Amino acid sequence: MMKTTLNLSIFLLTVSLSTFLPQTATADVTTLSLPEGAVARLGKGRINEITYSPDGSLLAVAGTMGIWLYDVHSGKELALITGHTSYVLSVSFSPDGQTIASGNWDKTVRLWDVQTGVEKQTLKGHTFAVRSVVFSPDGQTIASGSDDHTVRLWDVQTGVEKRKLIGHTSYVFSVVFSPDGQTIASGSYDGTVRLWDVQTGVEKQIFTGHAGLVTSVSFSPDSQAIASGSYDGTVRLWDVQTGVEKQTLKGHTFEVRSVSFSPDGQTIASGGRDETVRLWDVQTGAEKQSLKGHTDRVDSVSFSPDGQTIASGSGDSTVRLWDVQTGVEKQMLTGHTWGVFSVSFSPDGQTIASGSDDKTVRLWDVQTGVEKQVLIGHTWDVFSVSFSPDGQTIVSGGGWGDKTVRLWDVQTGVEKQILTGHTSGINSVVFSPDGETIASGSSDKTVRLWDVQTGVEKQILTGHTSLVHSVVFSPDGETIASGSDDGTVRLWDVQTGVEKQSLKGHTDRVHSVVFSPDGQTIASGGRDETVRLWDVQTGVEKQSLKGHTFAVAVRSVIFSPDGQTLASGSDDGTVRLWDVQTGAEKQSLKGHTFAVRSVIFSPDGQTLASGSGEGTVLLWDLAPQEPQPPHLVTDVNADGIVNIQDLVTVAAALGETGETPADVNADGIVNIQDLVTVAAALGEAAASAPDAATLSPEVIKQWLSAAAQRNPTDATSRQGIRVLEQLLLALTPKETTLLANYPNPFNPETWIPYRLAKPAKVSIAIHTADGQLVRVLALGTQPAGIYQHRSRAAYWNGKNEVGEPVASGVYFYTLTAGNFTTTRKMLIRK
Repeated sequence: MMKTTLNLSIFLLTVSLSTFLPQTATADVTTLSLPEGAVARLGKGRINEITYSPDGSLLAVAGTMGIWLYDVHSGKELALITGHTSYVLSVSFSPDGQTIASGNWDKTVRLWDVQTGVEKQTLKGHTFAVRSVVFSPDGQTIASGSDDHTVRLWDVQTGVEKRKLIGHTSYVFSVVFSPDGQTIASGSYDGTVRLWDVQTGVEKQIFTGHAGLVTSVSFSPDSQAIASGSYDGTVRLWDVQTGVEKQTLKGHTFEVRSVSFSPDGQTIASGGRDETVRLWDVQTGAEKQSLKGHTDRVDSVSFSPDGQTIASGSGDSTVRLWDVQTGVEKQMLTGHTWGVFSVSFSPDGQTIASGSDDKTVRLWDVQTGVEKQVLIGHTWDVFSVSFSPDGQTIVSGGGWGDKTVRLWDVQTGVEKQILTGHTSGINSVVFSPDGETIASGSSDKTVRLWDVQTGVEKQILTGHTSLVHSVVFSPDGETIASGSDDGTVRLWDVQTGVEKQSLKGHTDRVHSVVFSPDGQTIASGGRDETVRLWDVQTGVEKQSLKGHTFAVAVRSVIFSPDGQTLASGSDDGTVRLWDVQTGAEKQSLKGHTFAVRSVIFSPDGQTLASGSGEGTVLLWDLAPQEPQPPHLVTDVNADGIVNIQDLVTVAAALGETGETPADVNADGIVNIQDLVTVAAALGEAAASAPDAATLSPEVIKQWLSAAAQRNPTDATSRQGIRVLEQLLLALTPKETTLLANYPNPFNPETWIPYRLAKPAKVSIAIHTADGQLVRVLALGTQPAGIYQHRSRAAYWNGKNEVGEPVASGVYFYTLTAGNFTTTRKMLIRK
């Protein structure tokens, strides 16, 4: 049965949930902010920067997926803010905690409403990635540092670029305002820290001394000192007035990636590539503590507003909270992941294995999205993973710093064997159909075959002239196909190791190869943006599928179990589905913010998993859609729901004859009977009618009068009359109210909505910010009702009394309705 409820009821429910962040703490994190068509997300992506909200209740984590918000007390995920077209490098709260600014690889700065997650503005002007963003202490200005070598200042209210600070000769990694808001400090790849006057944009000082690029800068709370961290492994303190280096803090054994002053200015925290967070005494320069626990570089450190806790984000995919006094780890936030190179379904479809550049293999429960196990042992990126046919074993291949093939017990997670012999990284591993042999392709240009039981190397297949990206067995296990950077796909006889064919056609590297389920076709994805289909018997190219963009590689291809569909993942961040018979593109799945490196169908073909460099695996529902319910005649505008819009559509057509959807009872004329029939279908929820602002109490009274004259006795008509009576009550406001104009900001026109609790003479006066009268909208005497829809709200075209367009800026509008008067603010932006 079609749902016959009202849009407003749904809307109000949605708003009540989405505008109260703590309620989302119990939400399933695998389904937060999913792209259309996806049903789950495994992993949270990589961590780039972390920061506390001003009140210390929230922690924002910027990364490859967007911005994760955590409740500091519970450690629960509250929300995922998405919208950037690439990954987020930097994040900052406004001083009032209501807005988040984010800097992104997509060259933009974006402002987000913390409560709703809605994007408020996009600031455009940078020509390369934005690595650092920060609010001024008064919240009126944002500073951003970019790979375009500039620092830019933006007006928060208007989004207009106020100033561009030029002087750095390389990437700007870090920007920060002084606490008094008068100065900006910026740290750059050029090895300098520069101070700028906020009002004039003039460069005041250049601090030199670091022997490597400057990754992070921080002002002391009194604005008198700056701390800077560098790739040279030091933290340096500078006197702001004189530019003199006061101290050099040494202790990190490699680059310092983040520095931060404590709120009282007595301590500096620094995070380093040596996996430590270090606390330093500002007066003496002595190291007070070294906080250890991270297993990879520490990219970001931040003090809580009360100075009692330090948060640190690391390449080990964790955020850790530390007690400043004791150095004890208080809490660890997990689930963040590095780039995913490979994904594989278990034969029963219940588990997914993913290989990552965090050196791990992770096992995920498909139904719940919960991480079941982390397999640790590889010493470099894991480029490939695959399940054995019986689902009991996983094989994984490690990158060039590892060079091993490893076998793992799926139940226990224990490493069973390490296969060595390749002289460079392993890019692809796969079991034979009978589970007795493993094939591995390597950057050493070889394909190697291994005995699963003994781990003995059985054969080395040579012939490729460059690294081998992908290997796959034919369904009968008699042939291996391999794809290489030499641009060829080669077929090998498994028994003899002899090369049977070399398929040539790609104009650049071949990243992925796969056999169709019947073994008659090979699909290959290349750096030339194409997917190519080949006849296995003849080696002839059958089709070339084009559609991926970005002028880079198709990283992964896979056939559906029935062989009718081919999926491909590319550096353009999309997964595309192709009809194998026709070569036509059937669907483009969008949602990843980075290259899609691996795609795989579930055994039943109902789900597709895609792994991306952003650090997540997305699961896409490919199950056939259920048939749509039959169309109801009361759904007059055919939008799938019977609501107030259908009632309004019928009302607008009253009196019309002939064939029209508004003639619900098909008696040849649109009349009051059609109206009450639609009203009856609305149900009891009609009293909270959503777009009822398009109606007036007077109109409803007329409808009720007309219906009463017909003296209906049938149940449907009586129900319709009751609904109309409810609408009449809903359309009579309890108090007179002036609402926010829309759109706002606007250029050049806007609508001013209001509600009248009783009839009144209505006018709206518009004034400048300094009180000068601009325009009076005399609306006359109006009955009680809702004047909210554009057809009923007051309209202003942005002109004064003599018809001249007014200037950009803030204006005030005052509603006078009888003895009632009130004022609101609006903004014209040109």
